[in-house]
Amino acid sequence: MEEYRYWLESDVVDENTKAELRSMEGDEKEIEGRFKAMLTFGTAGLRGIMGPGIGCMNVYTVRYATQGFANLIIKEGGHIGGNSKEGNGVAIAHDCRNNARLFAEEAAAVLAANGIKSYIFDALRPTPELSFAVRETGSIAGINITASHNPKEYNGYKAYWADGAQLGPEHADVVSAEIAKVDIFKDVKTMKFEDALAQGLVEIIGAEMDEKYLSRVMEQSITHDYINQVGKDLRIVYTPFHGAGYKLVPEILKRQGYGAIITVDEQMVVDGNFTTLKSPNPENTEGFELAVEYARKNDADFVIGTDPDSDRCGAVVRTGSDYKVLTGNQIACLMLDYIIRMREKTGTMPDKPFACKSIVSTVMANKICEANKVKMVEVLTGFKFIGEKIKEMDEEGDEHFIFGFEESIGFLAGTYCRDKDAVFAAMMLAEIACYYKAHNMSMYDALMGMYERYGYFIENTESKVFEGFDSAEKREAVMSRIRKDAPAEIGLKVENVKDYLAGVPGFTKSNVLFYELSDGCAVAVRPSGTEPKIKTYVMAQGASEAEAEARRKAIRTAVDALLEG
Repeated sequence: MEEYRYWLESDVVDENTKAELRSMEGDEKEIEGRFKAMLTFGTAGLRGIMGPGIGCMNVYTVRYATQGFANLIIKEGGHIGGNSKEGNGVAIAHDCRNNARLFAEEAAAVLAANGIKSYIFDALRPTPELSFAVRETGSIAGINITASHNPKEYNGYKAYWADGAQLGPEHADVVSAEIAKVDIFKDVKTMKFEDALAQGLVEIIGAEMDEKYLSRVMEQSITHDYINQVGKDLRIVYTPFHGAGYKLVPEILKRQGYGAIITVDEQMVVDGNFTTLKSPNPENTEGFELAVEYARKNDADFVIGTDPDSDRCGAVVRTGSDYKVLTGNQIACLMLDYIIRMREKTGTMPDKPFACKSIVSTVMANKICEANKVKMVEVLTGFKFIGEKIKEMDEEGDEHFIFGFEESIGFLAGTYCRDKDAVFAAMMLAEIACYYKAHNMSMYDALMGMYERYGYFIENTESKVFEGFDSAEKREAVMSRIRKDAPAEIGLKVENVKDYLAGVPGFTKSNVLFYELSDGCAVAVRPSGTEPKIKTYVMAQGASEAEAEARRKAIRTAVDALLEG
């Protein structure tokens, strides 16, 4: 209530915000939810529902977080006149979210007032291009205003460091501590964005960065042989889900030589309300309803969908007379298998190649790597950890990164950026489709053939959502209970438990429980870093599809019961 009154009485807070605050007077639950605690600044930055209050995304919390980030940058010498060897300045991007441009300019204004130059894109751009731009501009850091695939009510603030990867735990802890030191109104420095621009403290970047980025993405294409054969006939339906991929995904497909790129016109419109979508998440089948209609009408070979900030890429493939949404694991295995085989065939496989995936992603990828003598490296969930491995093993070591992925439809090849890249993924999926079309196969046929070779792997990710302003406490209570009382069986016998919070060699501590089950199956349980839910990952395998599915069902039933207590 003190914080609520502080906002009402502040000269800094605008009248529209104050009017909204007055409208909730007397609603203690609403006020508590908005003012109980500041949005947590972690390795994923900030993410929350837009609205007034320290627990929401608004211009004041964006400025507040940016002041904390600015303090870190100044300490590291990344300001004008600073002596940092890592870089100078900050690259800034945003996606299609409501208020995204406003928040991006507010962040630039705070940086400018702190003597830090920023390079801000002229309009919305894919997240991976921001990762690329951090290093291309020689910046020490990056900021991206996005809430990825969250519902329209959300926005977020992702922070990056000089390597182009999202902020690591050590830097995130410093920012969090700096935020805690300052007053949200009195200690935050800011200025007018227009003045910062006029004084050269902000530089607008645009088409020239697009060209450099697209050039580097196209370098990840392995061969044009099959594109030249069938690319003009390949029929691709594309939807950007109203977001940042609307421009560069069709452009890269066009440059690669595809003749029939069919865009979902209604969803090519930039729209932070996602008017035509039930969910702006290409992991969900319902998001593709309109795109699949287009596919049927146009007899398309497959569908590509990128999420609002264009770092995740989903796919729907033809299965004969109908279409099927692929999982992130299935897409990844198609990509990994193709990249390895084509690099071997074209003589472009580097010495000491390695692939990288999160611990909650399919074991089928390990089998593919093992069969092809490619090293598989596993990391915690979060693409920043894949980015760290690229830096550690490729840039600073003598091993070479060829592909990385997360089961949540995030993919990357090459070292030009350090985040998952849907522009790359769309390009690679089209190339793979050409290869199989030239061999009279669909990508679905190819996937079925891979199951015959490597065994059947079926994964399933679900979330237990917690409601109310005490949702975080409820979530942590469940994690604490299952950590304390380890089950002996979860559908199958528990062979081993890895508690990454207690510490697992080779990994930083993280709130993840991983259960190794009999018959090569597994379960992972982790709280979401950005939403009030616990994510559970079931990984089943078997000699046949029926056997793998039976094991998956048994495990899923047991996991759900475990969370309910």
